Amino acid sequence: MPVIDCHHHFQRLARYRAAFPPAVGDRMDHDYTEDDLAPELAACGIDKTILVQLLNNIGETEDCLDLQTKLDYVAGVVGWVPLADPAECETALQKLDGRGKLVGIRHLIAYEPDPKWLLQPAVLESLRILARAGLVFEGIPVNDAQFDSLLEMTRRVPDLKVVLNHMGNPPVPEDGWEPWASGIARAADLPNMSVKLSVGLALVVRWKWDTEALRKYADFTIEKFSPNRVMIGSNWPVILLGASFQEAWRGLEAIIAPLSAAERRAIMGDSAARIYAI
Repeated sequence: MPVIDCHHHFQRLARYRAAFPPAVGDRMDHDYTEDDLAPELAACGIDKTILVQLLNNIGETEDCLDLQTKLDYVAGVVGWVPLADPAECETALQKLDGRGKLVGIRHLIAYEPDPKWLLQPAVLESLRILARAGLVFEGIPVNDAQFDSLLEMTRRVPDLKVVLNHMGNPPVPEDGWEPWASGIARAADLPNMSVKLSVGLALVVRWKWDTEALRKYADFTIEKFSPNRVMIGSNWPVILLGASFQEAWRGLEAIIAPLSAAERRAIMGDSAARIYAI
């Protein structure tokens, strides 16, 4: 089974600029392209990737799908469609059909003022459309209220495969534990939810990579979800705010090194291949 990086982005400033928070400053004001990523993948022995949207923008998704058809290593795209209107959602999916390998949809709920945005009837109907289409939905909550809404949505749409991004943003800089740990345990109780073993912007913008500091959070996440619902991801280029690609990837490999060979294979690729049907 190939090694799969389940989470990375591209950015071309001439086309689209991601809306990073003020704390990032100008540190992400660069192009990050397939030519930049390819040597990192080769150095770490990564065979395939999942390209994830940076914007709630259909045009960026179209660009990602076009790139997927040209890049051998991009196995699938997690894009965006308008979930607030089921008719528009269905039309957008039809428009994207056949353009490239669309494996999932992500909506950046952090930018929605209503923490229960995912629980609106129209959004839930769109999410049921995704489930019928065999697509994954990816959630990236940035506060407890959004986290609770993501879990409630996952319960209400049991046929939808839901992926929690970046271990739910563990409180690593504070060496904290609750309420993050209880949230992860509740998430793991949902059989249609999986999780990415990766580090998100909310953490890396205020923390420099430290494998040992991250270990207890990763171990707990893997224990609760089991390796069959955990997928390794670089979150490049966002990870560059706190680590090099190789530092982060090798750190994640070191964290899972004590696991059995079968468990490591699951996290390194088998789980992603099954969840994204690639």
